[in-house]
Amino acid sequence: MAKAIKNIDQKSIWDDARQMLAKAEKDGVETAWDRLEQQSPHCQFGESGVCCRICTMGPCRVSKKAPRGVCGADADVIVARNFGRFVAGGSAGHSDHGRDCIEALYDVAHGKTKDYTIKDEDKLRRIAAELGIAEQGRETLEVAKDLAEEFYANYGSRRDEVSFLCRVPQKRKDIWHNLGMTPRGVDREIAEMMHRTHMGCDNDAVNTMVHSARTCLADAWAGSMIATEISDILFGTPSPRMSQANLGVIKEDQVNILVHGHNPIVSEKIVEAVNDPELIALAKQKGASGINVAGLCCTGNELMMRQGIPMAGNHLMTELAIVTGAVELIVVDYQCIMPSLVTVGNCYHTKMVTTADKAKFTGAEHVKFEMTNGMAQARKVVQMAIARFALRDKKRVQIPKGPVPMMTGFSNEALLAALGGTLTPLIEAIKAGKVRGAVAIVGCNNPKYQQDYCNVNLARELIKRDILVLVTGCVTTAAGKANLLMPESISQAGPGLQEICGSLGIPPVLHMGSCVDNARIIQLAAMLANELGVDISDLPLAGSSPEWYSEKAAAIGTYCVASGIYTHLGHPPNITGSELVTNLALKGLDELVGACFLIEPDPFKAAEHIDQRIKAKRLGLGLPA
Repeated sequence: MAKAIKNIDQKSIWDDARQMLAKAEKDGVETAWDRLEQQSPHCQFGESGVCCRICTMGPCRVSKKAPRGVCGADADVIVARNFGRFVAGGSAGHSDHGRDCIEALYDVAHGKTKDYTIKDEDKLRRIAAELGIAEQGRETLEVAKDLAEEFYANYGSRRDEVSFLCRVPQKRKDIWHNLGMTPRGVDREIAEMMHRTHMGCDNDAVNTMVHSARTCLADAWAGSMIATEISDILFGTPSPRMSQANLGVIKEDQVNILVHGHNPIVSEKIVEAVNDPELIALAKQKGASGINVAGLCCTGNELMMRQGIPMAGNHLMTELAIVTGAVELIVVDYQCIMPSLVTVGNCYHTKMVTTADKAKFTGAEHVKFEMTNGMAQARKVVQMAIARFALRDKKRVQIPKGPVPMMTGFSNEALLAALGGTLTPLIEAIKAGKVRGAVAIVGCNNPKYQQDYCNVNLARELIKRDILVLVTGCVTTAAGKANLLMPESISQAGPGLQEICGSLGIPPVLHMGSCVDNARIIQLAAMLANELGVDISDLPLAGSSPEWYSEKAAAIGTYCVASGIYTHLGHPPNITGSELVTNLALKGLDELVGACFLIEPDPFKAAEHIDQRIKAKRLGLGLPA
């Protein structure tokens, strides 16, 4: 993994990215890759996790010469505390997204908004019944009120466990109970993580790491899962549909609006507004042929899953999308949004609009979205974009050609429908070895890597081995651009996977949503385990985030391992300064929870390690390797 990447070809595997990187150089625009070089080499104390800033007796940096901080904490304690706070931040991010979704459901249920409605009543009632809420013979909004209250209770401190633990195999629940790892409430676990890592509290590294896992499990089986389920209820449960990806989805003759962030509450209204005949007519008056909306990162995933809205790009494409010179406005909600987008936009005519009070950006214009004004604010934002069309400098416009088609929309409900309403065909295919296992490749881009090299090559290697691949988040755009999200791509898969996917008319790489929708994947794992009467850790499954960077990704990786899923990361979290914590992550967790982390930057070597793990799990189930 190079510290400083010098030429354009080393920065990205994509032609559209390389074109825009060359244009950025010509236009004098600084990108994430430039800033990475400015920051290299990184602080080795920070990278290894042995720098402590928790109190003002420090900051302390422990080393062989100075093995303890002022308070007496050693490297094991400092690394564990830093990691705990890191994943608490990630768990807070996804779970606060879930809280926003609960507030939306609450407002709909209580008639506080006319801009949002329940789109999937069947799912509302099904989830309510699953959680023990009476729904038969009751009005839809009455059921919604009770479900919102049930979900709110998952964030508090008065429960023994979060609601969706009803989905978890009993063997897994027993493991968590015996380890003191059962998630009780989202806010409780995050607050306790912060308390434990205050100076003078938890100074046992293993104990701290156990609570780190508990905090992440609260994100998995409550915060993220609640966000996914409510989004389906309010905006519709995804089903297979066609879309497109790469910078070619930006239209030279239209007003271009990019939606970026994670929460569909904002972007769903933007899509409605751009289809308003009155606003389309206004755009035509200004000289445009229409209004085009495209997605970035996870908000883009949400819209693509439900409405087929095209994806302009993933994390490292966000600056480059603006460099096309054809983007009038980028509207954001929160998470994974670079502050540099304001600066890059100022190099062209692009306005950046923020919508959430928890995510304001200096230099951007703030248009606050609330449940009571969503449509009005969306129309305002679209009008702002239309007004900027005349400011576009046509001489500076360069849009890469040829968007790539892709199939999207594989919710668990859609998968079950494709299988005839039952998991039996999938289980039989696994038993027969036609589908040897499944791997979720999820998460981010990191400029330390050649963009999407690891994401794409790992997916290709796995499907060659008859291993089904599930993707969410930024990996989705990579898989789509690599032609892996089309049914025709089965030609790249092994013979067994070709047969199964060909019979179902689906790709060997399935798009399951945004990063919170990893909750769909762990739910599917639990469904398979419950069907077979085994633990999740017994299944031939793995997870991977080859190019991860964020606190959220670390939280996801940790909850996957704690749920019993072997998980690959392209590089380690900042824990290598502690041999104890590192050994726990790479080996010790296997004994505790039946899964552990694999750290491997080479996607081909990672595929081999994952393959060996899947072989072992198949043999453990009495199946041929």
